[in-house]
Amino acid sequence: MKGSNLVKFVAVIISIAVLTYIAWFGQLFGLKIPGARDIVLGIDVRGGVHATLRGVKTDGSLPTDKELESARTIIGKRLDGMGITDRNITTDRVNGRIIVEIPWKPGEKDYNPQKTIDEAVKTALLTFQEVDETKVDANGQYLPTGKIVIQGNQVLDAGVETDRSTGAVNVTLKLNEEATKKFDEVTGRLAPTHGRIGIFMDNQLISAPQVESRISGGNAIITGQRDAKEAGELAATIRSGALPFKMEAVEINSISPQLGKNALDIIIKAGFVAIILVWAFMLLYYRLPGILADIALLAHTVLQLLLISWLNVTNLTLPGIAGVILTIGMGVDANIIIFERIKEELRNGKTLRAAIDMGFKRAFTAVLDANMTTLITAVVLWIFGTGPIRGFAFTLGLGVVLSFLTAVVVSRILLKSVADVNIAKHHWLYGI
Repeated sequence: MKGSNLVKFVAVIISIAVLTYIAWFGQLFGLKIPGARDIVLGIDVRGGVHATLRGVKTDGSLPTDKELESARTIIGKRLDGMGITDRNITTDRVNGRIIVEIPWKPGEKDYNPQKTIDEAVKTALLTFQEVDETKVDANGQYLPTGKIVIQGNQVLDAGVETDRSTGAVNVTLKLNEEATKKFDEVTGRLAPTHGRIGIFMDNQLISAPQVESRISGGNAIITGQRDAKEAGELAATIRSGALPFKMEAVEINSISPQLGKNALDIIIKAGFVAIILVWAFMLLYYRLPGILADIALLAHTVLQLLLISWLNVTNLTLPGIAGVILTIGMGVDANIIIFERIKEELRNGKTLRAAIDMGFKRAFTAVLDANMTTLITAVVLWIFGTGPIRGFAFTLGLGVVLSFLTAVVVSRILLKSVADVNIAKHHWLYGI
């Protein structure tokens, strides 16, 4: 083995060994590094509550899309305030319903789904309060002063508009008669000093715009939004303070954490069995290239687990874990295509190094096309899916990308590194 090839070979092996150590132990040289055990698991594994909430209006009609979106926003803000970020909130606009999935609290012992849902969706109070800029919390957020200007139920509507002259996206407010008078008085008093009016949801600060001028006539504009999405969320939050309906839980199901743990244990065992069977097949059928493909597959699996932990794009659900296991089998697809090409070149009389070069070159297009079609499917599932479906799409897409990279980079480096060793030139070692 040439010196440069030896360096590449050793560097790849050491890198895979280090990443494997980090994935298993979650540390390196005493430094804490998130590993496989630090992956945040989804609701179906940790356990939690699945509830269907129906919007009930006094006149018996279904909530509008706008009202449902406001209700979804207020529930999300409520869960944010409770520190619940692992949740799924979707709207069923046809039936005027909202579907909520939230996990049990850490250390939860009293698994009461009704109590959990009641805490999450109880009515929240939206208020506009005068801000005292000397009163802030540890994070620098303004604290409520109790000097309430108006309440959310006094806002008739909130929307989004774009300033044609500046291109800025603003939130527009339409107030009722009582709020108009109060806003006129307070903004007239705060305008000279550019004081702030804070918007609070259950005493949690949402926004604190400055008062630039006296606001009269019942129409106000809130500026300073970064983009249309932020403006839309603020408008929906403000609208939610004046919802003309309440939410009723028509269906509440408990997801047992024990059920999720049992399913997780089974899937992990299935994953280990899958890896061992794939390793055995590649070793027995492709021999030396199969061994190198097994090393690349280990790199693929370890990298996938680490990236899931580090990126934390989505919590790992049971379908997501299934996506990881699925890509283990798919992880050697590219290697099989490449190795078959190499065998063809060797049968045609090519030297080993020439066969390896031609095998990778001629298989590249087929490997790329196969991975692109699967990746497109994963992207579509991510865009249109929700909850566990997105978890599956993420692990599938990530696995496909890593499969391609480990096949065309890691496997190639390892295979070309051993190609100069005399004992490695025997065709029998390549399944011929």
